[in-house]
Amino acid sequence: QVQLVESGGGLVQAGGSLRLSCAASGRTFSSYAMGWFRQAPGKEREFVAAISWSGGSTYYADSVKGRFTISRDNAKNTVYLQMNSLKPEDTAVYYCAADTKTGWGTSPYEYDYWGQGTQVTVSS
Repeated sequence: QVQLVESGGGLVQAGGSLRLSCAASGRTFSSYAMGWFRQAPGKEREFVAAISWSGGSTYYADSVKGRFTISRDNAKNTVYLQMNSLKPEDTAVYYCAADTKTGWGTSPYEYDYWGQGTQVTVSS
């Protein structure tokens, strides 16, 4: 079992920055990959970024590449999403997720544990 708790969301103006955190507990954190997803009203949940168990490999959606950075601190059982140059279209509920079975990927179906989500709102 893995429990995930996100924090760091909020309201920011376009061009601003936010850093999301996701604290994990339960199963050994360094044994599984992590991902961030987001869901805007009326839209499907979409992949944002993923990071391997060691942090040595990362992958990003084209829409956030160059603006967002995913990282993890296995000593603190925490994964981060640094979001820079935010745009109104980044507005969504952001979820962290753990993939304890398949390795790591971009489909939400590959992730078996989810946090409750944190709201990010970018004003124009």
